[in-house]
Amino acid sequence: MPYTAINLGCRPWNLSLTSVIILALSNMLLTFLLLQSETCVPEIIPRKMVEVSAVTEWNLGNLVKQQQEQLPECITQDYQPMSPDANSLRLDIKLGRWDARRIFRTFDSVLVGSKFTELSQTYRVCLATQSSVEKLHSLVQVALHWTGPMSVALYAAGDEEFEVLQRYLVYLRRCYESIRERVIFSLAVPRMRPPKKQPRVFELPDIIDCAKPEATLNELASHISSEQTNWRIRNVYPQNHMRNLARKNCQTDYVFLTDVDIVPSFNLSVALDEFLRSDNCDKCAYVIPTYELDTRMRFPQNKTELIRLARKGLARPFHQKVFIHNQFATNFTRWLQDVSPTHKYHENVKTGKVYVSHDVTNFEFLYEPFYVAKDIAPSHDERFMGYGYTRNTQVYEMYVTGYQFKVLSPVFTGHWGLQTRKSRPAWRERQNSANRKQFETFKKEVFARYMRDPLKMMKNAN
Repeated sequence: MPYTAINLGCRPWNLSLTSVIILALSNMLLTFLLLQSETCVPEIIPRKMVEVSAVTEWNLGNLVKQQQEQLPECITQDYQPMSPDANSLRLDIKLGRWDARRIFRTFDSVLVGSKFTELSQTYRVCLATQSSVEKLHSLVQVALHWTGPMSVALYAAGDEEFEVLQRYLVYLRRCYESIRERVIFSLAVPRMRPPKKQPRVFELPDIIDCAKPEATLNELASHISSEQTNWRIRNVYPQNHMRNLARKNCQTDYVFLTDVDIVPSFNLSVALDEFLRSDNCDKCAYVIPTYELDTRMRFPQNKTELIRLARKGLARPFHQKVFIHNQFATNFTRWLQDVSPTHKYHENVKTGKVYVSHDVTNFEFLYEPFYVAKDIAPSHDERFMGYGYTRNTQVYEMYVTGYQFKVLSPVFTGHWGLQTRKSRPAWRERQNSANRKQFETFKKEVFARYMRDPLKMMKNAN
């Protein structure tokens, strides 16, 4: 036995050196194969993973960490080869389309996802949403949940915000395949403070933390001057301009109009698409119930899990404590019934198949549902800016024209945070009061246009 060991050279130090050399060569070969392999998909969150995993801004870091352990080379390099100007906005800042009062200029389709056109031909519904610069990080989770086409209207005032917006769009498109492929962006700027510098190419460092979209945006925004920030506080955000802009850049028959911090339930785009293929109602608005979610929880996988959270006080109907009339007509009590195993549509809850749970029978003026409808509904009146009377006036006009509101199940949307009145800033009420005055003229115009007054609003006309 000793003779054999000497002839083979199996000394401990020789064996260790040989093992190190073999291991190093193996690692080099595997690294080369990973970099060259077509199976190294440039996507942080694959679609199949989105459908089974909860991804929120509170657990996104853990999920990306798991992906890094599985595909280290895919995560650390640029996820998809792109030309230097692939993320630059396509527009001339001195041009643009004016609104009716020449207060804002808008630019359509300034940045188009690589698969947006294809998806718009495949799906029947497009998610339309809008955002100011400081809230744009919320788009990450929305895009991870929604697998169909998305139209996002962006707002930027002045060169400082415009630069932050451009830099952050580079970050979003480099980090998230869902945004790079599915989203079309449009832009609105104010006449009082338009950007003066033309769009340009911005590069980010080779290593960027894709697990922290909010922190990354906050870091970029921290360089905005206090003078610019104060200007934004004094000037209202044109919500209805933005909603119209996002909606009209969708290319599908149906539009699901939301706010950027409203997160769709898993698989909502696919389930909705299947439901709408058998729809033949021109004046139907399909309501997607919305719940507030405790930020300590993960996003519920399905309706059953959502109701479980609600029973523990960790979820509740949107605005229930702040302004109950906002969603009250949805009738959440009735919407909960199919969770029971004895309900005739309980199987839909188990399978996720969308159906009409019930009709809205107690419509009221202050109702503000998030809904899906054909893109022939009345536009949002752009006289209403900021907060208050922005969404409910459009829904009211739909009701006057004869729209039926139908609540869908088992799909839903979520909004992070259990809201209270104390958490609402005072400037919201000031904007609400200003819009209340605009409504007096608006309701008279709606009556004159349709000669209908189903809610007897004209009795209260001044």
